[in-house]
Amino acid sequence: MLIPLIVAIAFFMETLDATIIVTALPNMAQSFHVDVARMSVGITAYLMAVAVCVTASGWLADRIGTRTLFATAIATFTLASVLCGLSQDFHVFIAGRVLQGMAAAMMSPVGRLVVLRTSQKKDLGRALSALIWPGLAAPVIGPPLGAFITSVADWRWIFYANIPVGLIGVALVMLYIPNERQPAKPFDFMGFVLMALGLGALTYGLDLLSIREESAMSWGAALLAVACALGTVVHWHLRRTAHPLVNPSILKVKSFFISSVTGGVISRAAISATPFLLPLMFQLAYGMTPLQSGSLLVIYMLANLLMKTVTTPILKAIGIRNALIWSSLVSGVGIALCGFVSPQADLLLNGVILAFAGAGRSMQLTAITMVNFADVPPPQRQPASVLSSLTQQIGMGAGVAVGALLLTLSQTSRAAAVLALPDFRLALVLAGVMSASAALFYMGLAKDVGDEITGRAPSARPSA
Repeated sequence: MLIPLIVAIAFFMETLDATIIVTALPNMAQSFHVDVARMSVGITAYLMAVAVCVTASGWLADRIGTRTLFATAIATFTLASVLCGLSQDFHVFIAGRVLQGMAAAMMSPVGRLVVLRTSQKKDLGRALSALIWPGLAAPVIGPPLGAFITSVADWRWIFYANIPVGLIGVALVMLYIPNERQPAKPFDFMGFVLMALGLGALTYGLDLLSIREESAMSWGAALLAVACALGTVVHWHLRRTAHPLVNPSILKVKSFFISSVTGGVISRAAISATPFLLPLMFQLAYGMTPLQSGSLLVIYMLANLLMKTVTTPILKAIGIRNALIWSSLVSGVGIALCGFVSPQADLLLNGVILAFAGAGRSMQLTAITMVNFADVPPPQRQPASVLSSLTQQIGMGAGVAVGALLLTLSQTSRAAAVLALPDFRLALVLAGVMSASAALFYMGLAKDVGDEITGRAPSARPSA
C-alpha cells in the first residue's frame, strides 16, 4: 500500500487546489477587478489544460519513465501554484492555472497507472480505495481552510499551501516509485492536435456560454459546434491510425464505457457543479463571509469523508451496479435540496440536507472509481487510465461551466442586474436532475460487475 499512498499525496494536492479556491472566488474577483461569474474561468482554464494535455501522459510515461514524469509533474504544479499566488493581473493568474492544469494532466493518469501496474486484481479494490481518500478528504479541508486563509490573510496564501505538500511529494516519489518504461510507440501528433483543439473548443465554449453577453454566448455556441465536428474527426482518426494517442478499443469494455463516458461524465458534472454553486450562494445570496460559508460546507464535505468508512461494506452487500443507481438518485435529491439551505432555516435541517447530499456524492465517486477498471485487462490499463482521466476532467469542467451557465440563464430570464437566491436554487435543482439521470446509464451494467474487486460472495448476488 506504500505506492498507492504516495500517489494519493499528489492527488490530495491536486484536489485540494480545486476545492480550496471556491470560498475565495468573490475576494479574488474583487482583487482582479472582474465580475465574480468570470472567476469560473479560473477553474475551467485549469480543467481545460488538464483535458488537453492528459492524452500525451501515457506516451510520455513510456518514453521517460513513470517516476521521472510523476516527480516533474508535481514540481511543475508546485511552481505554477507560486505563480498563481504572485500574480497581480487576471490574465497572468489564468496562465498560472493553465500551467497547473498541464502539470496535473501528468499527475493523475501516471499516478493511477503506477498503482494499476503494481497491483494484482485481487488487491486492486484496496489500492484504488487509497486513491479515493484524497478526493474525499481534500474537500473537507479545502473550503474551511480557504475561507480561513482569506479571512485572516490573503487569498494568495491558498496557492502557497501547495509548496510543502509538493516538496514532500517529490521526495517520496524519487525514493519509492519505480521508474518503469515501456517501448515507446511513435507519437500521434495529429491525434494530439485534433484532441487538443476539440477539448479546448468544448471547455472554452461552455465557459463563454456562461457570460451574460450576446456576442460571447454566440461564440460559445459556435465553439461547441466546432468541438462536435472535431470529435467526429478524432474518432475517425483514432480508428484508422497505426499508433493512436488513445486506443479507442478500450471503449468496447461496457463497464468502462458507462463509468467513464456516459454515466460517469454526467455524475461528475453534477458533483462538480455543487461545490461551485454552494459557496457563491452563501456569500452572494445570503451575504455570508467566506469563513461562514466555508463552515457550512464542512458539513457537506465531512459527510463525504465519513461515508467512505461504510462504502466498502455497502458495495460488498448490494453490488456496485445497485450502489451506482441508488447513489445517483440520492445524490440528485440531495443536490436539489441544497438550494433550500439558508441561514434562516433550522440548523439541524441545514445539516441533514448537506450531509445527505455529501453522503450520496461519496458513494457515487467510490462506486465509479471501483467499476472503472473492473473489467479492464492488464494490457489495456494504460490507455484506460489516460482515457479515464480525460473524461473525468471533461465531466468536472462541464459541471463548473454548466453551473455558471445556469446562473446566467436564470439571471437573464429575470432581467436582473445581479445574481440572487432564485438563480442559485434553479441551478442546484437542475444539477440534481442531471445527477439522477445518470442512473439510466448505470442500469445497463451487469448485475455482478466489480464483484471480484469488492470481494462480494457469489451467494450474495441476486439471481438473474
